[in-house]
Amino acid sequence: MARKHRPPAEPVEADIVSLTPEGRGLTQIAGKTVFVDGALAGERVRFRYTRNRRRFDEGQVIEVLEAAPERVVPRCPHFGVCGGCRLQHLAPEAQIARKQALLAEVLRAIGHVEPQHWLPPLAASPWGYRRKARLGVRHVLKKGRTLVGFRERGTSLVADLEECPVLHPDIGTRLAALRTLMECLTRRERIPQIEFAKGEGPGVLVLRTLDPLDEEDVARLQAFAAAEGVRFFVQEAGPESIRPLPGQATDLYYRLPAWDLRLHFQPTDFTQVNLEVNRLMVAQALEWLDPQPEESILDLFCGLGNFTLPLARHAALVVGVEGDAGLVARARRNAAVNGLGNVRFEVADLQGRAEAAPWPEGRFVKALLDPPRSGALEILDRLPAAGVRRLVYVSCFPPTLARDADRLVRDLGYRFLAAGAMDMFPHTAHLESMAVFERE
Repeated sequence: MARKHRPPAEPVEADIVSLTPEGRGLTQIAGKTVFVDGALAGERVRFRYTRNRRRFDEGQVIEVLEAAPERVVPRCPHFGVCGGCRLQHLAPEAQIARKQALLAEVLRAIGHVEPQHWLPPLAASPWGYRRKARLGVRHVLKKGRTLVGFRERGTSLVADLEECPVLHPDIGTRLAALRTLMECLTRRERIPQIEFAKGEGPGVLVLRTLDPLDEEDVARLQAFAAAEGVRFFVQEAGPESIRPLPGQATDLYYRLPAWDLRLHFQPTDFTQVNLEVNRLMVAQALEWLDPQPEESILDLFCGLGNFTLPLARHAALVVGVEGDAGLVARARRNAAVNGLGNVRFEVADLQGRAEAAPWPEGRFVKALLDPPRSGALEILDRLPAAGVRRLVYVSCFPPTLARDADRLVRDLGYRFLAAGAMDMFPHTAHLESMAVFERE
């Protein structure tokens, strides 16, 4: 039996030939692929092996010998340990250019399609942008302290963070203070998670508690909230159990100023983490759809009405369809609060196989899709019957966009007019995009 190859224990020098979609450098050593964290394409680095696998190995940069021109110094002192970011060592403009190129590559390789036009990527400030986050909490007895942060890269351990420059400053600058607060709580070992949500007002911190908090802990949390300008909610069971602590209730909402809209949401509802890019995204979607006063428009996977309500400012009727009944209820409230009577919201499973659709056929000249990572394949065949001639597709996962684009173009008669990437999550490998299709 051949002896298993073991990589050397001492550091190795290598030339990095490319960057993987996940943001790791790729090289070949003795004919075997090695993925190297912290390396960029075109660099020569010295790295140490961290893991030996049958088909590939993994490593970590310890020294950059020849740096790529787009390499920058990461702003976060925890970069490389914390798993929240992977690309802070790559200049932001290079990050979004890479994402645009990756989108084109995935569309060609999986969907065998390419748009007639590429539009400039949508991007905003890469710092302090993140308004939704889930942070781990862990009391480490051996260290005698409580950790609060994202998971460490490649592990389930909680990273010990002092600050986070990608989180909104309401929480990103208060991680050390929050950690100290958690250490003071008598129930600290029974709080595994904090979920953060930020609208236009105070940031909300939802504590996932395995046991009810006692009066002393509640008083400590209330004092911290008063001093730091945040609010505390607790979750003792499922999402339906989320409630504010006494005196902590607040109205969460974000604004879309171009359409004079306020969208209200609950702390754990799905909303876009990057408010500025979201506003750019909505504006581009409306520009592509060009809603007219006499038109009826279909918005599938509509959520809280992020696209539905801006569209309703221009169209005769907009029908939003969503599978989460709670989100639909809040979308209806948002329509009422904003004085929009030309909107209808329906609850329906858009990824099921049922043939009946909760909208009349032949009524909609235009539609918008904003599906989850699994895409919208199950719903695509219904679009021509609904009368949809122009379609905007918002994607959070390029492979399913490519698959669905192939279906739209090759089987359903749509032309692929344009596409572009969006940097919704700067410094990460996460890639969101938009595409527009048209049918005669």
